Amino acid sequence: MARLSEHVSPFTPRWRHFKDRTATVAVTAGGVGVLVAILLIFFYLLYEVLPLFSNATMEPRATVESPFSEAPLHLAVEEQTEVGFGVFADGSARFFELDSGELVLREALAPELGSIAAVAPEGAEGRLFAIAHDSGSISLHSHEYRLTYPDGNRVITPRIERHYPDLALNFGTVPVVQLAVGETDEGLVVAALNQAGELRAQRVRREENFITGAVSLEQEELEIPALGGATAAFHIDEDLRWLFRVDSQGGFSVLNLRQRDSNGSLQVASRGELFTDGGRLSTSAMLLGGISLLAASDRGELVQFFMVRDGEGGNHLQRIRQFDTDGVVVTGLVTEQRRKGFLALGREGELQIYHSTAHRRLLSREALPLGAGAAAISPRADALVFVDDNGDLRSWHIDNEHPDISWSALWSKVWYESYDEPAHVWQSSSADTDFEPKYSFAPLAFGTLKAAFYTMMIAAPLAICGAIYTAYFMAAPLRRKIKPMIELMEALPTVILGFLAGLWLAPLIEDKLTAVVTLMLALPVGVLLFAFLWSRLPIAIRSRVPDGWHAAVLVPVVILIGYLSFAANDSFELFFFDGDMRRWITAELGISFDQRNALVVGIAMGMAVIPTIFSIAEDAIFSVPKHLSYGSLALGATPWQTLVGVVIPTASPGIFSGLMIGLGRAVGETMIVLMATGNTPIMDVNIFEGMRTLSANLAVEVPEAEVNSTHYRVLFLAAFVLFMFTFAVNTIAELVRQRLRVKYGSL
Repeated sequence: MARLSEHVSPFTPRWRHFKDRTATVAVTAGGVGVLVAILLIFFYLLYEVLPLFSNATMEPRATVESPFSEAPLHLAVEEQTEVGFGVFADGSARFFELDSGELVLREALAPELGSIAAVAPEGAEGRLFAIAHDSGSISLHSHEYRLTYPDGNRVITPRIERHYPDLALNFGTVPVVQLAVGETDEGLVVAALNQAGELRAQRVRREENFITGAVSLEQEELEIPALGGATAAFHIDEDLRWLFRVDSQGGFSVLNLRQRDSNGSLQVASRGELFTDGGRLSTSAMLLGGISLLAASDRGELVQFFMVRDGEGGNHLQRIRQFDTDGVVVTGLVTEQRRKGFLALGREGELQIYHSTAHRRLLSREALPLGAGAAAISPRADALVFVDDNGDLRSWHIDNEHPDISWSALWSKVWYESYDEPAHVWQSSSADTDFEPKYSFAPLAFGTLKAAFYTMMIAAPLAICGAIYTAYFMAAPLRRKIKPMIELMEALPTVILGFLAGLWLAPLIEDKLTAVVTLMLALPVGVLLFAFLWSRLPIAIRSRVPDGWHAAVLVPVVILIGYLSFAANDSFELFFFDGDMRRWITAELGISFDQRNALVVGIAMGMAVIPTIFSIAEDAIFSVPKHLSYGSLALGATPWQTLVGVVIPTASPGIFSGLMIGLGRAVGETMIVLMATGNTPIMDVNIFEGMRTLSANLAVEVPEAEVNSTHYRVLFLAAFVLFMFTFAVNTIAELVRQRLRVKYGSL
């Protein structure tokens, strides 16, 4: 035995030391690994988000010296930015290579009608354009491009198509100097200003026989009333409803193309002044979609307008926002074809790029040789083409991937097109090509906090009170059964809870709303009343229930109160709410009711959060040293006084940790809020309305987002916001927990 002892004893300490060192290294490595993983997540999210807030860049692409004998009246670029298109005063349309200026195709535009006096495109995104000839006639054309890939090489074949060749549009013998056109499936409207200063308009209605396919055209003259002042510019909206007219002094008149006054003239819907500084109009344009009017003054003011409904049922042209130009006088506006962005060209060669929704200037360049010639932007907004004062054709490459985003667009109210007032809106996609993306985080963040608030309102009291009773008052044999059962609830998949909440609980609450409200009010009152009556029973009866087993007596009470609440649902609803509580809430209180609402979320997600809070809080309370409780009782304190004055303060760090972890669980929960909220991005504290949370929004839209698109990176920004919120909450929780531990650790 001595020899064995001598052989083992020197080895045992070394082996223990090795195990201690190994465990220390493993735990340290695990902790460092967690921190590194969190940092990697942070930097990866930041890497995906930062491009959203980068400014646009611009680089020269090519310069072709004097490819044209005359400056084009209208300039356009095709999708691939390889072929340009121009309309010239000699009556020709020319397609040319952008990089070399080499002519690809030349075609005469309605030569029988004479030379060209004015050109007007149909809209920012359209290829249709109208031509006013010196004979007073109007012709309609479009430039089209066919892509083929012979032998794997891309070949672009341009062509000109004439629209309505049999239509006789004519505004008299006086030459037209300005033109505007708008087209829909129902027809088109053409407005023209002649050299005499007369503004005229014609409507063409298009009807197609669905049996024969024959198309009939009906043409009518639109009588324009006397508006006063010299017409400087005019535009037609996309729905052919409004004609915007601006005079040389900066005043505007909006004519309703669908209504007439008593004299048969077009009705004037709105009048006013465009500029607050009294400036004169220098240039104007319609933004993508034909809803917003952009106007610039000769005093450096650049503003956006669109029609909104007023309180009297009418419409008026509303000033929406003003853009910062740094005093630059804008003489040209080029609108993007697929986004709500535009380029502002200054009279001294300045170039500024803006986005209307984001209310953001993305680029400002000075001393560019822009000149007064035609300018065009490519359909993808990645190339600018213009003719300078020397007749040279210049092209620039533009890198402007994410102009839609700004801090104001994300968190502040934005006045979107066709809205009556500024609002917080999340609407990331639409089937309409003229759609204005709305990326407001405010309703998503509000919905996240709303869901977490109602969840904690239900979960926190039940979990904390249950933990206190289980740890301090419940008998040990019963505790050994109850605690594992509650903790087992945490293993229940949240998708199951969300499924039950959306398909069973939500319809049940809608159908038995009175019973649910009655149960919430009657249950605590009934329990307290039963406790009072129990305290008045003879000691002989009360002693039959051992200490710590009183919770078992409450089970029949809770079941009975629940049964009576649902059994009396119809009677209570008929007596108090005239047979329909939902209708009474809406009619009498003005509170709307959605089937999937915050109440459903609070109950369902509360069931998911309660086990987490309960387990941590119960362990903290149960771990309070017994000598503290015994000492307090020995000094004459009651069990309740000992609980309030000694046990809870000592366990407060653990209780607070449980609450914070439960809050984090509620904020980050996905499946329950996805199935039980209705996913409507609204900002309303009403418990009977739903919401849309950041986590649910990520789950819904991430599979649909195009990689590296603005929508894609905005979703990463939502994940980054969730990450930072969780980090901030956990940091604050840890600081509070440490202070509580220092304060009550000496007890």
